[in-house]
Amino acid sequence: MTSQTSSNISSQLLQSIQAKLARGAIGASSMRGAGSKGVVEAVRTSLAKVSLNDFGTADASAFRDALDAATEDIVQGLPKQARHWGLARKGLNIFLRDCLYTVYLREPFSLHRGERLFEVPLDSITGKRLYEESGGRLPRWASVRGLNMNLSDRFQAEASGLADKRRIARVHLDAIWWGERLDESKG
Repeated sequence: MTSQTSSNISSQLLQSIQAKLARGAIGASSMRGAGSKGVVEAVRTSLAKVSLNDFGTADASAFRDALDAATEDIVQGLPKQARHWGLARKGLNIFLRDCLYTVYLREPFSLHRGERLFEVPLDSITGKRLYEESGGRLPRWASVRGLNMNLSDRFQAEASGLADKRRIARVHLDAIWWGERLDESKG
């Protein structure tokens, strides 16, 4: 048996890995409070179709355009009662982060090129943490369902500032804060 390298992975295998990652990234806990049956499956289906090539760029404008277009596609795929921009963006950001962390997708789609542009997934944990760290620059975190593009941009800008101080991309803040939560639960 030979091992696969990024240069010889078939497009069919890449699509299968992407669909598997969408299934693993999006579950009842990540879509908690979505308010409608069928949300998890709808988000998974949309993410399995996302063009990862669009996120393998260091061009901030092109990356943002891809992020906004994919978010809108996910919103349109949601059941009507659950069409919340914030919910779609959260699911997309969780999925993209997981793709970035997966060598089988990171390499063939050059996702490392856009690493600094990836957003931190916003939820009650990251939102509250960013609010606390902001020193009053952000409003108190309310909910993912109430999140819109402008408010998200404000939280992402705060995340960028915090990440810059740590010399990391903002997408990694979630991993750091989850790690701290695990450390606290052991104490």
